[in-house]
Order: sequence, then C-alpha cells, then structure tokens
Amino acid sequence: MPRGPKGEKRPADVTSNAVHVMRIATGEIEEAPLEDDGKDKAAQAMGRKGGAARAEKLTPEQRAEIARKGAKMRWAARQK
Repeated sequence: MPRGPKGEKRPADVTSNAVHVMRIATGEIEEAPLEDDGKDKAAQAMGRKGGAARAEKLTPEQRAEIARKGAKMRWAARQK
C-alpha cells in the first residue's frame, strides 16, 4: 500500500481512494489526525518569510539564472 509524505497509508488506486474519502465524509471511519512533525511552527513561518524576502530582492536575470540551474540539475538527475 502506498504511503503519504508523513508515512500514512493510502489506497493504491483511484477507486479505492474515492471509497476511502466517501467513508471519511459520511463518518463511517475517522480521518487520521495530522501528527506533530516536531518542527517549530514559528521557525517554519520565518522560513517562508525569508524565501519571499529573498525573491523580492533578486533581479529578473538572477531569478532566471537560478531557474536555469535548477532545471539543469533536475534533468541531470533524471538522465541517470
């Protein structure tokens, strides 16, 4: 059975997933509560603010260069 990003079990196909969602919506089963990932919420919020601040300071040319470099690395990883 596939696992989600936090390790939770998920149905393997679309139909099973739809049935699972329907059971949660009708109250037949309880939705698993999100577990605390142990990360500081304030630190996460500051990290999001930092990324936005950095993006505002970059020129369009710098952003394009960063995007090019990222695309090149993604394609290189895919070619292995």
